[in-house]
Amino acid sequence: MTRPFRSSAIYEGTLRATTHAFLQALGQDDDEIRRPHIGVFHTGGEMSPCNLNLREQAQHAKTGIYAHGGMPHECPVVSVSDGLSVAHPGMRYSLVSRELIADSVEASTEAHQWDGIFAIGACDKNLPGLMMGMLRCNVPAVFVHGGSALPGHWQGRDTHVGETYETIGKVLAGEASADTLQALAHACLPTAGACAGQFTANTMGMVSEALGLAPVGSCMVPAVYSERAPLMRRAAATLMRAVMAHGPRPRDIVTRAALENACAAVSATGGSTNAALHLPALAHEAGIAFTLADVARVFARTPLIADLQPGGRFFARDLHHVGGAGVVLRALLESGHLDGRALTVTGRTLAEELATAPAPDGRVVHAVAQARSPDGGVTVLTGNLCPHGALLKTAGLGTLVHRGPVRVFECEEDAQAAVAARAYDVGDVLVIRNEGPRGGPGMREMLGITALLYGQGVGDRVALLTDGRFSGATRGLCVGHAGPEAAAGGPIAALRNGDIVAIDARPEARTIVVELSDEELAMRLAAVTPCQQPVRGGLLEKYRAVVGPAHRGAVTHSGPYGTA
Repeated sequence: MTRPFRSSAIYEGTLRATTHAFLQALGQDDDEIRRPHIGVFHTGGEMSPCNLNLREQAQHAKTGIYAHGGMPHECPVVSVSDGLSVAHPGMRYSLVSRELIADSVEASTEAHQWDGIFAIGACDKNLPGLMMGMLRCNVPAVFVHGGSALPGHWQGRDTHVGETYETIGKVLAGEASADTLQALAHACLPTAGACAGQFTANTMGMVSEALGLAPVGSCMVPAVYSERAPLMRRAAATLMRAVMAHGPRPRDIVTRAALENACAAVSATGGSTNAALHLPALAHEAGIAFTLADVARVFARTPLIADLQPGGRFFARDLHHVGGAGVVLRALLESGHLDGRALTVTGRTLAEELATAPAPDGRVVHAVAQARSPDGGVTVLTGNLCPHGALLKTAGLGTLVHRGPVRVFECEEDAQAAVAARAYDVGDVLVIRNEGPRGGPGMREMLGITALLYGQGVGDRVALLTDGRFSGATRGLCVGHAGPEAAAGGPIAALRNGDIVAIDARPEARTIVVELSDEELAMRLAAVTPCQQPVRGGLLEKYRAVVGPAHRGAVTHSGPYGTA
């Protein structure tokens, strides 16, 4: 006997006559009403270039769903642009939007009893948010990254929006003119799509392939390339095969092995530190306990083989031209850094999907034997200052050891004003606290400040430590995700101006310590009254009340199996 589709609950029986009326008003006939119903979730809209053409891509997905026996329902969901919210209070809503997106997928899928999910995202928080919603609902689902922007062209070379941030620092330092900055701003982002380097969006796109939730070969196709249309239709066909067979489902795919594969992909490409926040959150939705410590173990054993911005030379477009994410994943598979037995959305294993992927080209992607670094591009530091861990992006970083006196700032705005005024000394450790998931609330990213430091020429001579986040475009001695956060009574709350902090990101160390005795640190912590930014009702108040720690993904619910 054929298993019924769960959407039959909304139209079968006498009591569902009104449902027929609603579906008919959507333009469906009786035969179409009895098809499996698919939610097509996307974050298309005019809130950022990343999202600009996602609705157009969703139409191709809908065509493919209908052609293969499904009935698509377009379900747009909210998205927050990191680019438009950076360096002001609006950034508090960025990470929160990840939860809103996951909640929206759950609400629509469960309320309407969709039989499957097709999800399209292309900005920092909407990629993990959509995948979290897929895992939470656990109906057959496919994810497709909406693609990156093309790099800009300026002064005879490729460029990207991150260079604009750094040029602001040069202007403030008197090393570049306002006219130069304006010209670069006009040139750096010429098309729709996510930021062009291996920043957070493209990192999470690669994660979607390594996890098995996205078709291999999909994530690095630029947003404006015409081949995205057939890509969407092929992905729809893959989804409909899973719907008709009632599987595989997202939690069949996202196992511990798949999560470790995703961590390896991040490390091998010098990806965004934000992945270390999103991967534990995805694991949480699958009912798997997978924390920053688990991420750290994979990062430590995985070599850096891709030469991608911001720590390298090339862009997502360039990786696509040499074969896409599959080139990286196959190289890691053949060297033993991936588990090829992991299942993918096609029902085939990752090894089977990678069988035809090209070999490394030697420029954009190196062979593992010629790796750029033996231990990956993102390092997790631990020690008495950050017992739950902290993150440093080491790809392209020339200095791995730093020791210096602390300058403490209680919020991002105070630090930004000091950096803009150059009110610091070379060798300092600038500490920005009360910006964690609970303390902010919202765990703001500090791209504006890190870019200013780099633009002022001190990106590897002044360290920055925060319980907030950094952007995927960040580079320099920038340590984020310090845990526990200050608002939870973490050691960062006990720091005072002049304390000496030592950072050692070398493979044999990976430590961050404050040079205080255990007794002195404990005495200070006992006297700390946690400081939190003021919140007056609304979304941020609700978020602060429920959000968990960063090392567990900053999640806001207990998980499908009570894993919180």
